Amino acid sequence: MLGALLPARASALEPFVADYQVYNSGKVLGDATMQVVPSGGHWRIDLDIRAEHGMLGLAGAAAQQSTVFDLVGETYRPLSQALLRKVAFSKRRVVGVYDWNKLSAHWTGYVKEARQKPIALQEGDMSGLLINLAVIRDAQPGKTLSYRFVDGGRARPHQYVVAQELESVSVADMGYSAMRVNRVQSGNEETVIWVVEGVPTPVRILQRENGQDTYDLRLVEYRGVP
Repeated sequence: MLGALLPARASALEPFVADYQVYNSGKVLGDATMQVVPSGGHWRIDLDIRAEHGMLGLAGAAAQQSTVFDLVGETYRPLSQALLRKVAFSKRRVVGVYDWNKLSAHWTGYVKEARQKPIALQEGDMSGLLINLAVIRDAQPGKTLSYRFVDGGRARPHQYVVAQELESVSVADMGYSAMRVNRVQSGNEETVIWVVEGVPTPVRILQRENGQDTYDLRLVEYRGVP
């Protein structure tokens, strides 16, 4: 529960389940669950988003993402990835495999032909979900964070800047001091992640386009997994 927040961020990776409320363009859209759990000698991170309001809710829209990974030193090394999008009677699945012996990753399923070509892996490459975990691990006021995103048949650098000053955020009617982490992006898109010391998951993830909020995940509670 949120009342059990720690005063300092834990250094070791530990399993947890986090519940979010999801907003779209400022209106409540539905719920989401993020979890990190042990899985067959590896680790797995999942993000399950469910639309429950509006037209998307009526259509039963949902998105399920997962990445199986190893912890190598302090590096999150992806092994496989899956994405399932559901709307009404339609299901679209994408599956990715990271082969570290061959230093190659590839994706199959509902993915553009150009993104089905193998991608040469580099040490430190991560999926989008793993980058969220890395931001939690690495964020410090005033710090710049650099990663390489390899996900869904794409590879590109991701850079984040952590604000020097802390911001007040409200989670489940409780106030906390958070680090605001902005992804440096060109064009009209913006991604912001808020990080609180001692919380293993983002307390808020906001995506904006043309200066307007699009998707906004706000933490409701989190709990450890035995």
